[in-house]
Amino acid sequence: MDNEEARQVYTIQAQRLDRMEEKIDQMADAIVSLARAEEKINTLNEFNRQQGERVQEVINRIDRVELLVNSNSNTVALINKVFWLVVAGMIAAFTWEMVIHSGLINGG
Repeated sequence: MDNEEARQVYTIQAQRLDRMEEKIDQMADAIVSLARAEEKINTLNEFNRQQGERVQEVINRIDRVELLVNSNSNTVALINKVFWLVVAGMIAAFTWEMVIHSGLINGG
């Protein structure tokens, strides 16, 4: 019986070692999966950082364009006022000439 008991103990120990090896393999797979997930997270974080920088650059460009638009709108408003002053002056001059040549003012 000693021999049979030894075989049973050996078989039980071998099965136990097999289960332990299987669990160690599962743990190794889990660790590899965690490392891959961490790598993906780091890649996504880097991508998010780059996108944030690009968005900030676009915001800065929009701010600069807004300043230029405001400056240009002031210039256009001034040009518009000068244009209408010139047009009004020309109309007034034309009207004055028409009045003078029609003889209304000289008693004509």
